[in-house]
Order: sequence, then C-alpha cells, then structure tokens
Amino acid sequence: MAGRDLIVLKDVTKVYRMGEVEVAALRGVSLRIGRGEFLAAMGPSGAGKSTFMNILGCLDNPNSGVYLLEGREVSGLGRDELADIRNSTIGFVFQSFNLLPRVSALGNVELPLLYKGVPHKVRMKRAREVLHSVGLKGWERSTPSRLSGGEQQRVAIARAIINNPALILADEPTGNLDSKTAADVMNIFVELNKQGITIILVTHEKDIAAYAHRKIIFKDGLIVEDTAGERRRPKALKSEA
Repeated sequence: MAGRDLIVLKDVTKVYRMGEVEVAALRGVSLRIGRGEFLAAMGPSGAGKSTFMNILGCLDNPNSGVYLLEGREVSGLGRDELADIRNSTIGFVFQSFNLLPRVSALGNVELPLLYKGVPHKVRMKRAREVLHSVGLKGWERSTPSRLSGGEQQRVAIARAIINNPALILADEPTGNLDSKTAADVMNIFVELNKQGITIILVTHEKDIAAYAHRKIIFKDGLIVEDTAGERRRPKALKSEA
C-alpha cells in the first residue's frame, strides 16, 4: 500500500516557445503520489504526458510551481545535483529500450553503478543479480542484437533497478512488444511495485493501464481525471532465456 508522499506537484506549469508561438504543455498541474503507488498516465498526443514525465524525471524544469521529490524541492537544483538524483533515486524505462548496441546485457545493466564509481567486482555481482531477477540468467554476455524485444526490455528494467530506486518512470514500456511479451513485462513491474518501488508509466493502451491501481488522464495540459481501480492479477513470471 502507498505510504507518505513521494511526489508532490503544486500548480506546475511548463510553456515551450516555438518561434514566436508559446505552447502551454502543462497548465497548473497539482498532484500527490504516495510511496509504493503504481500510477498510469494516459491521454491523447500533446496532452502533456511527456512533459509531466520529463519534469518528474528531473530532465526538465517547470516554468512555475513546486515539485517536491522525497520532500526535497528539486526544480531549482543545479545540473550535477539533478544528475545525482536521476542516478540514485529514479530508474528509467523507455519504449525503445535505449541500450548500448555493442555492449553486453551485463555491461548495459552495470552502467549506473559505473557512473557512481562502484568497484568492478561489486558492479558485476549486482548486475548479474538483477539480470537473474528479471529472468535473464544465461544471457549476461549477449548484446542487444541477440535478444528479443522482450529480453531487451528486461535488460532495461534491470538497469533501471540496479541502484534500488524509489521511483521507476516507464514511458510506453510495452509499445514495441506483442501482447504476450507485454504482459510478461508488466508482471515484472507489478512484482517490483510489490517490493515497494513507486511506478509511474505512460501508456496509450487501456489493457496496460489496468495493471496500475491508479490512473490519471491528461487533456490540454491538465489532469482531467484521477481514478483508482482494480489491478490485474499478475501471471507467473516466465523466463525468456
């Protein structure tokens, strides 16, 4: 169950300038997300979902309003401080996987620890552990070209959790997967959420949003709906190895 707030947004706005035209991506969004929640963000293209995720991920700053992450105001922090938060507190999972093509699964997963200066043996041990936890034992030395889409996304999830983040941000994580593989990946997210990790995902698919226990809908830069519902019962995880 969700505990105290992990994220608080208060009247957050974001305006992009395109030539002489201003586009309001977020128009005063206020939201609280508790620790341990699993939230799905939906809405049509251009509704503000991506801007919302970029701000939550400390990839962009709002023009106005307040963003508190673990009780800390992050919107005014410097580049190095934001990078440290991204590497230690937040795990990212993308539709396109964003893996280094010539690097093994193990090498891709260890990268966040490499950036933190963790010793090689410790990195390798932890990277193997998280790869095994997502069903990829035996695939440590495989490069992305030798992995299926579902296996690549599992590598990406392992990379996202190697630093034990409080928050995972998943942007259309099943967009490039068939329905069965998508279900397997979503079951991994469900299990991670059960371990206490807060998960926020963007999706256009109602079947995928149904795995979350809370759904928000964006329209024209505003949250127009915020509902909680019954989460799907996860299936047993199956290794693709």
